[in-house]
Amino acid sequence: MADSRDVLLVDGYNMIGDWPELSRLAENGLEEARNRLLSRLADYQAFSGLRVIVVFDAYLVPGLGKSFTQSKVQIFFTKEKETADECIERLVRELSTRRRQIYVATSDMVEQHVIFGQGALRISARELLIEVEQNEKELQKRLEEDQAKTTRNTIGGKLSPDVLKQFERWRRE
Repeated sequence: MADSRDVLLVDGYNMIGDWPELSRLAENGLEEARNRLLSRLADYQAFSGLRVIVVFDAYLVPGLGKSFTQSKVQIFFTKEKETADECIERLVRELSTRRRQIYVATSDMVEQHVIFGQGALRISARELLIEVEQNEKELQKRLEEDQAKTTRNTIGGKLSPDVLKQFERWRRE
């Protein structure tokens, strides 16, 4: 059965450049910033139910063009001589159906005018950050409520909040 969920396409390097936490991490190298972005989007994906696809521009890396899934988030590194914007346009064409809404998180609105003309909805980097932070707060609230319900006689009462958070993430996957 085909995946009919709504899709969130994210221009990864746009988010890294626009989210303050990630842009600070990127000063020391992109790997840590990419991993943090993917981790936060994996939590967001699990909480929101959207299918999340992150596109990283590998325009200057010869012959890369690979894709893989990490924590149920699909990751695309663009093909040689393909920009992230072109990859996102291609994915919108491939994923568009009458019953599926496609959201594009980018700060390059002008460069994405074609897909917005085809019906995709734009989410700015700031709007996505606010939504991700709200979901993280809601998840934390639920974890604290669940932890308050447990007693010291249960195994959940003996686990640290970090371990409980990881179990919750696994449960949602």
